[in-house]
Amino acid sequence: MKATRIAYSARLNPGKYAALVEQARRLGRVRSEVWQRYGSIAGVGSGLTDRQVRDRWLTDGTHTLFGVLANAWKETVRDAMADIAANLAAAKVDVRRAINRRTNDPAECRRMFTALKADQWADDPFLARQMRKHWRRGRNRTHDQIVVRADKYNTAADGRGRLWLAIPGLRPRKLVKIPLSTTVAPTGTLRLIVRGGRVEVHYQIDAGQMRSSQRPCGEATIGVDKGYTEALTDSDGEPHGAGLGGLLSSESDRLKERNRRRAKLRSIANTAGLRGDHAKAHRIKANNLGTIKRDRQAARHRARVRTEIFTAVHEVVDKAATVIAEDLTKRFTGRKNLLKNVNRRLAAWTKGVTAEALKNVS
Repeated sequence: MKATRIAYSARLNPGKYAALVEQARRLGRVRSEVWQRYGSIAGVGSGLTDRQVRDRWLTDGTHTLFGVLANAWKETVRDAMADIAANLAAAKVDVRRAINRRTNDPAECRRMFTALKADQWADDPFLARQMRKHWRRGRNRTHDQIVVRADKYNTAADGRGRLWLAIPGLRPRKLVKIPLSTTVAPTGTLRLIVRGGRVEVHYQIDAGQMRSSQRPCGEATIGVDKGYTEALTDSDGEPHGAGLGGLLSSESDRLKERNRRRAKLRSIANTAGLRGDHAKAHRIKANNLGTIKRDRQAARHRARVRTEIFTAVHEVVDKAATVIAEDLTKRFTGRKNLLKNVNRRLAAWTKGVTAEALKNVS
């Protein structure tokens, strides 16, 4: 089992940030090219792997169009091909359900399942129709990521205890050194996301490395029910995560007010642009309608919610050896007659995080 960890840059030099943004933009063109050529039914029919795509690009000279180092675009091709495969696999789940609804004949089901797994469904009218229905042609929208192989970067600590991450830049043998806000060196393949004026370094670790934080569970058998005002209520009537409702409601109300004000400013900017006052429209959009602060506030809110929910689940598991929970994947029903404010708050209900916490903590 893998767990993802994120390290952040600390006081990154603007010149380095601009260089990383440019590198991510060029690698975004690589992703777009992969999706354009192989993210469709015709691309699946080619049956190419990421290594075969790399060899073909090296032969026909496609790799010279991007202006990045070899390892950078090769890792991006591998990552994009994996995304396409995951996108295709998700569509096949719906097609398998359609097959089960269509026929009860075991032999016919086996035949269609085999053709679907081997990507030989183009000649079957039913399978082709279902795949075209459930697998829409993809399009790359990722232009802020850099994938770095495990042997292409190094980390070092300076005399002040700060950890530095050095990764390849756009020029050969020219490393970009990034100061990190952690003293724990990342390992394995890195995914750098360049946004909001800083760099996020995503990497994976084995869950076995976190065993020092594990603790024994209880002995009881407990049923739990998800809630809005509290994360969980167990069968003993004890609530867990009582602060969840307050977090969700206050954030939802804050977003409502802020978005109302942003909509008013956007309207003023649009009106100014129509009247020819483009300078005023630009000032409003540049200074009042940005997303950097909004995204950071949203990330902090998600972190607080996850902490509240995971703490609640840990409290339950401290009491129980067996936890019985309802299906947390069901959609809401009967919300049409609720008040607008109630609907808005329920829309932010993080039952998916609760399901994830129950699975991971147990």
